[in-house]
Amino acid sequence: MEQPERTPKAPRRLLWVVGVVAVLVVAAVVTTAVVVLNRVTDPPAPAALPRDTVPVPLGERELCGLRVLMAVGADADMTTAAQALRDDPKARRVFTETKAQAYQRFKKIFADRPELLELTTPDTLPAAVHVVPVAGTDVEGWANELRQRFPDAEKVDVLDPARIAAQMTTTPPPCPPSGER
Repeated sequence: MEQPERTPKAPRRLLWVVGVVAVLVVAAVVTTAVVVLNRVTDPPAPAALPRDTVPVPLGERELCGLRVLMAVGADADMTTAAQALRDDPKARRVFTETKAQAYQRFKKIFADRPELLELTTPDTLPAAVHVVPVAGTDVEGWANELRQRFPDAEKVDVLDPARIAAQMTTTPPPCPPSGER
């Protein structure tokens, strides 16, 4: 009796190896496509804005971005706090406002409310330091640190214009990346 001819095992192994290589090639192509498409479709990360922490008067500037406001009792306390914040690595910009400057701004804002103007004097308003954070700063955590660091401050608040704008009936103009207009 004659035995049937057996097929060699080599072609089966060759098919198996070719199949595994094909799967690996497809996986590599898909992975590369996903990486490339993510780079194309993701918006670029905003460029880090330069730090300039030399304290400057707030003046006519309108700060529209996220910031920390530190209110202090006297102009001298404001100057001391502003100089200390100059070296804080979380500070990107430091703005100061004396009691007299705060009063001038208050008069402009509430020009149509004479009853408020009669009740307010420069001494009733605090001096203030406005600090714009470096991008990526946990501003709430930083405000807590500043409350500990400056226990004599009347208040340290996070001012988030986006949160305020969400409560408004009108939409304010967009704020540039610098945080000021």
